[in-house]
Amino acid sequence: MNKNIPAHVAIIMDGNGRWAKKRLMPRVAGHKRGMETVKTITKAANKLGIKVLTLYAFSTENWKRPQDEVKYLMKLPIDFFDKFVPELAEQGIRVKVTGDIDGLPEATQTAVNNAIRDTENGNGMILNFALNYGSRTEIVNMVQKIAKQAADHTIELKDIDEQLVSKNLMTGFLGDLSDPDLLIRTSGEERISNFLLWQIAYSELVFTPVLWPDFTSTTLEESILEYQKRDRRFGGIKK
Repeated sequence: MNKNIPAHVAIIMDGNGRWAKKRLMPRVAGHKRGMETVKTITKAANKLGIKVLTLYAFSTENWKRPQDEVKYLMKLPIDFFDKFVPELAEQGIRVKVTGDIDGLPEATQTAVNNAIRDTENGNGMILNFALNYGSRTEIVNMVQKIAKQAADHTIELKDIDEQLVSKNLMTGFLGDLSDPDLLIRTSGEERISNFLLWQIAYSELVFTPVLWPDFTSTTLEESILEYQKRDRRFGGIKK
């Protein structure tokens, strides 16, 4: 592993249900195992020197799933943060959330906000959960925010540029690290699924057939090695 480590890695964690189905287990068993993978990959990413790890945990479309599954998914962050936050804080990892926290059940909101508060003094990697997140909703909200700023005359038409758009997206708090260098999707599916549509304009995309519960630190390193082979020109030509 050379020094060309992506500063921001985003992962679409896919395949929990299929992992469970292959083992004749209920889908929720896959989600439970997937949370253990989150712990493993968080530690591995921090060790590698990644600055931001964004994990697509629950989309705005996931509310369409069976009620029992949604209920279980809403309970997972509570169990996860209850057990893992002390270790995150010890390693200096900061928890952040990108998404509509107010739209989550009250107990889930409390767990999320407590995790953010209890790790806010860390100076290490940012562990950013995309929770109740959808990129199209994010973009609509951004347009509304900028339109209101224009209506209030706090900005002029000439002030609207890429930087202002990025600042008003849900990832704006990440500043120069808002855009992922590398996007990984597990389970063999090759689509973006309404995830960080603006931010991944020049991200390198890696699709792996590995189901999320089987994703390991070695799989992460292999994905980064693939990233390191890419020639990132951002639309230009390298001399």
